[in-house]
Amino acid sequence: MAKPFLLALSLIALAVAVSAQAPRQPVIERPSAPSPDRVPPKLEAVAETKLLMEGMAKPNIEGLAKLLKDKPTQAESWTFARGQALLIAETGNLLMLRPPKAKAAQEAWLARSAEMRDAASKLAKAAAAKDYLTARASLANVANACNRCHESFRVPTRIVPFE
Repeated sequence: MAKPFLLALSLIALAVAVSAQAPRQPVIERPSAPSPDRVPPKLEAVAETKLLMEGMAKPNIEGLAKLLKDKPTQAESWTFARGQALLIAETGNLLMLRPPKAKAAQEAWLARSAEMRDAASKLAKAAAAKDYLTARASLANVANACNRCHESFRVPTRIVPFE
């Protein structure tokens, strides 16, 4: 009777030893459903509008104008152009976070910001399709959207993509 017991005990000890050395699967924590008490994060503007224009919109528009001066021949150029267009589109989204305080101006601000986003999104699609003529026309539409906003809010800056 001692032998079967010792044999069983040995097998259990062996199983424990083998399982202790086996690679462990990572534990994946599943996100829990949001509690009704939990407040979703608030979207907040943190950069000044001028910084968005000078740091994101202007350099990407200028970069696209250089890229699209002639038809890009390399796939990487089209990919880069698409990325620049998407950054301009996202700039339009970021502008919507900071409408003017005056209620009368907010509707125009949101409309112009959406116009910029939509024009840049079309440019990104044209770049993804490597459609040179549509991409150039779309960049002109982005510039026109910028200029309409600048006119609405009396900003003395004019965007001219192809000089």
